[in-house]
Amino acid sequence: MNTPSSAVLALGGGCFWCLEGAFAALRGVLAVECGYSNGQPAPISYEAVCTGQTGCAEVVHIRYDPAQITTAQLLQVFFALHDPSTLNRQGADVGTQYRSGIYTTSAEQNQAAHAAIADLAQQGIHAVTEVAPLQNYQKAEDYHQGYAQQHPQQPYCRLVALPKLEKARAQFGDWMA
Repeated sequence: MNTPSSAVLALGGGCFWCLEGAFAALRGVLAVECGYSNGQPAPISYEAVCTGQTGCAEVVHIRYDPAQITTAQLLQVFFALHDPSTLNRQGADVGTQYRSGIYTTSAEQNQAAHAAIADLAQQGIHAVTEVAPLQNYQKAEDYHQGYAQQHPQQPYCRLVALPKLEKARAQFGDWMA
């Protein structure tokens, strides 16, 4: 929940393993967890989400200190790490669970999301990113938390997830702890 010193935002941009490490490394991010949102209410399992029938998106649930990092900065990292112009897919990950989505908990976040998408449009990028209030959030199973960092030799982690962390370090190193 939002408090005066923290806010919550959930972002879906493909597999949650691909976003988790980059956001966890940002200064001002207090906690990141992999989860499911904006679909069927809990309980939801990874296996059910993978069918594409639950309506859930794989997301990273981010609790952050807005005095240290802004929603606009989080969204800048988000849009640098995934392709917001592909509907229901990121690379080889295909299905509604991999959609581009910004799930907000405040009017400020909603405004920042729409402003970021408008900025992309001015750059000629047509974002199909869903912007909606965060609903039906559920933390993913424990084995998903920190998965890419714990399994760096797993092929998907080595070839897809961990390169996104390196991309974030290269582009946003000044924002990292």
